[in-house]
Amino acid sequence: MSKRVLTAVAGLGLTAGLLGLAGAPAGAQAGTAGEAATAAMAAPKPPKGARAVVQVSPNPTTKRSQEVTITGHCGGGKGLKAVLAGLDRKHPVLQNIRVVKDDPKGFVAKATLNPKIGNGVGPVFVDCGGEAGVTLLVTHV
Repeated sequence: MSKRVLTAVAGLGLTAGLLGLAGAPAGAQAGTAGEAATAAMAAPKPPKGARAVVQVSPNPTTKRSQEVTITGHCGGGKGLKAVLAGLDRKHPVLQNIRVVKDDPKGFVAKATLNPKIGNGVGPVFVDCGGEAGVTLLVTHV
């Protein structure tokens, strides 16, 4: 398996873990500010190669062929090199992906939702030249 694929898989696992934490019931999240600070210090940092941060807006999407904006930062990477969406090339989640700004401190890309897409969840990966990131795009079409 290539280093890039392993990095993307590691990022996907990290994102899934963070989404699981965010989805915890309110009672499980309640605590004092001191507990939150201790938890933040104890939380592991993403591994080298998986430190880029990516967001997609709007998320969830609600229309086929809807334009979305991909933003984030490269977490020490050299700049936005590529955006990939989906798990295979035959059924991409996004198409017509265009990098608008490749600045490592704040990148922007635009894309359109595949007109054949259905309801579901798909990964959106970014390659920042040494660092990768992933988020999940939810579709309600």
